[in-house]
This record gives sequence, structure tokens and C-alpha cells, in this order.
Amino acid sequence: MGVYEEKKETCGTICLKYLLFSFNFLFWLAGGGVMAVGIWTMVEKSDYISLLSSKIYVASAYILVLAGAIVMVTGVLGCCATFKEQRRLLRVYFVLLLCIFLLEILSGILAYIYYQQLNEELKQNLRETMTQKYEQSSHEHVTRAVDKLQQEFKCCGSNSSSDWAESVWIRSRDAAGRMVPDSCCKTRTDLCGRRDHPSNIYKVEGGCITKLEKFILDHLKIIGAVGVGIACVQVIGMVFTCCLYRSLKAEPY
Repeated sequence: MGVYEEKKETCGTICLKYLLFSFNFLFWLAGGGVMAVGIWTMVEKSDYISLLSSKIYVASAYILVLAGAIVMVTGVLGCCATFKEQRRLLRVYFVLLLCIFLLEILSGILAYIYYQQLNEELKQNLRETMTQKYEQSSHEHVTRAVDKLQQEFKCCGSNSSSDWAESVWIRSRDAAGRMVPDSCCKTRTDLCGRRDHPSNIYKVEGGCITKLEKFILDHLKIIGAVGVGIACVQVIGMVFTCCLYRSLKAEPY
């Protein structure tokens, strides 16, 4: 009877080991995916970040990159702990999983908080940023971001093209008679912004603010879903770790 119980215990431990190893491999791949989403958010869309006054959006992306890097390291550690069957390594692995779990949840919460306040922030700041900082010597990054925004989303001005009438740059001689920036034009050429007829420039209802809001909200959903999704998967890993930890005999001291 004792031999049967020992074989049963050994079989259960082996199954747990391979389940945990499989989990760690998938977990390592997921870590790479999480890190890629964070890096993509910061690098590919970095121009739009300069149009936002709040740093919560970029903070969520940084948290994802950090969590993704830790996940990849933890995945390797988890494989080592599983095959060496060392309870101390399993304890370290469990603590790291818990830390990543909290980081992912924090990223999801930040994304959700910013999701709620995004519309108000854009209403308060985007128009002022575009009219006061566009084509100003110390704000080249804002100029690039606005031009990219208007060309990619086929829009003109924060709420409408008439917003540009209050632009510091449009009112100056440097504008060379332009009524809107050249990036508002459907076919962009030098000085095309002198003519603000709908046949020449983008006249979109709601202006760029609605386009940018939709874009950021879509990305916040991705950040939040990735963060919470990976966090839920980690719960399974923590359960497997606890089961394997209990099935192993205590290390001799």
C-alpha cells in the first residue's frame, strides 16, 4: 500500500512538473508579447504622447515593458525551479509571479482610470496645445505630432479648422498667409494651407479631438486587456507552483 501511494505521489509530481514547465514556456512567450505591446505604444505612437498633458498613458506602457521583461526572466527561473525541484527556487518564483501579477493589475487599473478621464483632458488641453505650441521653436515635437495627427486621421484643428484662427503661428508672418497648416490639406503641398475651402482641406465633424480620443481609447483597451489577461493566467501558474511546492519533500538542512 505504501509503495502504491509513493508511486501515485511520484506520478502526480511528474505531471505537475510538466504542467508547470509548459506554463512557463507559454508564460515566457506571453512576456515577450507584453513587452512588445509596451514598446510599440511608446515608440510607434510616441508623437501623440506629446499632445497629452497626463503621463498615465505612457506610465501604463512603461509598466507593461517592465512586467514583460520580468516575466521573461521569471519564465526561465520557473523552468529551472521545476526541473531541479528546489523548494527555495519555487518560493522565489512564486514571489516574482506575485509581483508581476500586481504590476499587471496596476497597469490595467491605470489604463481604466485614464480611460475615464481622457475626454475631459483632451477638451481642456488639445486645442491650447495646437494653437499655442504649433511651429514654435521650443516645441518641434508638438509640430511633428500635430502634422502627423492631421494627415493620418484626415482632420484639421482640435474641434474644427476654425480653431487655427487663434493660432500664434497662423497670426504671425511666418505663416506666409496660411489660414491652416499645410498638414490640413487633402493633397499636401507647400502653402496649400492658404485656402481653407472644404475641397482643399479636411472638414471633419468633431475635428481631431474625436479621432485622437478613439485612437487612444482603443490602445488603452489593448493595454488594459493585456495586463489583466496575463494577470489572470498567472493565477494558474501560482496554483501549479503551490501544488508542486507541497508535493516536494522538505529540503534537508
